[in-house]
Amino acid sequence: MTHAARHDAMLVLENVGMRIDGHVILDDVTLQFALGTITAMVGPNGAGKSTLLGIAAGDAAPTSGSVLLDGKPMPSWRAKALARQRAVLPQDHAVRFAFSVREVVAMGRLPHPPDPERDDAIIDAALRDADIIALADRDVQTLSGGESARTAFARVLAQRTPLLLLDEPTAALDLHHQETLLRKIRALANDGACVVVVLHDLNLASAYADRIVMLDRGRIVADGAPREVLTSEIVGRIYRQAVRVIEHPTRGVPLVVVD
Repeated sequence: MTHAARHDAMLVLENVGMRIDGHVILDDVTLQFALGTITAMVGPNGAGKSTLLGIAAGDAAPTSGSVLLDGKPMPSWRAKALARQRAVLPQDHAVRFAFSVREVVAMGRLPHPPDPERDDAIIDAALRDADIIALADRDVQTLSGGESARTAFARVLAQRTPLLLLDEPTAALDLHHQETLLRKIRALANDGACVVVVLHDLNLASAYADRIVMLDRGRIVADGAPREVLTSEIVGRIYRQAVRVIEHPTRGVPLVVVD
């Protein structure tokens, strides 16, 4: 695909590096992310995906390089304004207080000026889109892992931001809810949102992403359309596992299978 020019990009990472205790976690990463697209970040364990997402969100500062959100340096954003621009779904989304599911989802509205009628409608829509209407009154501490993940995703939906940063949002979900979540973020991107999502499942990335960025040991090793990145040579080399890449029988995208 043709990547956005810098002035068209919602989010720009320039020469980003991260070192922790002398170890290189990210090494000179430059990326741009455009509105109306889904970018899947993939790579082996320890590749630096979650670290990169945290830096992109402004939750961590790189040891070198810079991040621009909507043309402004990330450190210049105030917290509430930042929360109206980007929503973040971390890997650890457990809530350790006795809030109801609806109350947690409603937290997504906190950065916005209060508008009770509109807020209630947005919260109802988020509960429906995450398939948790029936759980609305439940204490979040009583939820299963998958129910908790869907609640956290609903909170992100309720935030209504142009940029969504999602770290392994499908990890705890069953097959149906994985597809439901990814269809929803596909719809959001089609409506103009910029979505960056960390995925371990290469076939989900292939099915839903416009672009795949593959990381290994803190460096970008491939960046392009799914068909360009998900080749047997690239996947086999980076994941140290022999694979075959075939055509999905109905979706018309690459399908990665273990050889």
